[in-house]
Amino acid sequence: MKIQEIREIIKLVDGSSIEEFSYEFEGVKVKMKKSGSGKVQPSASSSIQTSPAPKAVEAPSAPAPAKEPKAEELVSEEAPEIPADNESEYHKILSPMVGTFYESPSPDEDAYVQVGTKVTADQVVCIVEAMKLFNEIEAEVDGEIAEILVKDGQLVEYGQPLFLVKAN
Repeated sequence: MKIQEIREIIKLVDGSSIEEFSYEFEGVKVKMKKSGSGKVQPSASSSIQTSPAPKAVEAPSAPAPAKEPKAEELVSEEAPEIPADNESEYHKILSPMVGTFYESPSPDEDAYVQVGTKVTADQVVCIVEAMKLFNEIEAEVDGEIAEILVKDGQLVEYGQPLFLVKAN
């Protein structure tokens, strides 16, 4: 687990109504507890430890995802190279956080956008899920979707390009 991921978890817990949070994955255990002021504070009960843990832990109240990513989908893919002479005409929509990319609001609905879709700056183009919070990502510019750089259900990193938009 990277320090950036831990910081993102702290921000998410701090901005939510959750009072106490515990997370275990691949031998890393993170525990957080809010103080009376509602801010995440280090305390004797807050710790980051390495210990044997199961491969995946799900929150008991969370529904199972509609589609489990396969092991080969978990590997972050590099964005295709854009020719240097054409790079200035494309706007990259970047992931604002580490999470899972979803192209539609739910598994049984159509994708927000496809290649060739005309978008406005405030139009939602996808969702990035982080810690069971679904964050709508907007296009940021008016234009046309030129390329979708990630697959539905793929894990994405902070700052990773998700879409190329040919700006108007």
